[in-house]
Amino acid sequence: MPPVDLRERFFHFSSQSVANLKAKANAEYNTTAISSFQALSALVWRSVTRARRHLLSHQKTTCRLAINNRLRLNPPLSPNYFGNLIQAVYASATVGELLRHGIGWAAWLLHEAVIDHSDSKVRGELEMWMKNPYQFGNFFDPCSVMMGSSPRFNMYGCDFGWGKAEAVRSGSANKFDGKLSSYSGRQEEGSVN
Repeated sequence: MPPVDLRERFFHFSSQSVANLKAKANAEYNTTAISSFQALSALVWRSVTRARRHLLSHQKTTCRLAINNRLRLNPPLSPNYFGNLIQAVYASATVGELLRHGIGWAAWLLHEAVIDHSDSKVRGELEMWMKNPYQFGNFFDPCSVMMGSSPRFNMYGCDFGWGKAEAVRSGSANKFDGKLSSYSGRQEEGSVN
C-alpha cells in the first residue's frame, strides 16, 4: 500500500502567546488549574476540528495527550528511568459541543483527563495491554487529534559536535492525519513549536 500524502505545518507560539492562551483558558473556566500545555492542546484540537470541514456536528472527536507515567506510579519511578512509560489520556466531545464552547471548556476536559490518570489507571491499562498487546485503539481516528512529545523535553540540548540544532522534526513513522508534535521553541524559553 503506498504511503498517504500528508501535509505538514509548523507553528511557533511565543512564550507570551502561550501565557495569554493559558490565562484565557483559565479565565473562561474560572480556574487557575489549566496548564499551558492543556490550553495549547485545546486550541489546536478546536482549530483542527474546525478546519476539517467534512465533520458533522454530532460526530465524536477526541484529543489524546501522550502522558508520562513515571511520577504517576506509586511508588514513582525515577525521572531518569530509561524505558518508555507513556500512555495516552483523552477527552472527547461532539464536534458541535467542542466548537460551541470556548477554549477554557475544552482545556478543562483535557485537564480532567490528566488529573484522572492515576496509579490504578496506569496499572489497569498495562494489565489490559498484557492480555491483548499492540491494540492501538482509535489513535488513527480521522475525527481526532493526538498530541505527542512535550515542550518539557530539551530537544535542543543535545549537541552531537555540530552545535545547537536549527530545527527539530519527527520522522515519517511518527506522522498520521491528526498527529501533532509539540516541541520547546529554539530561542525563547517558554515558547512552543
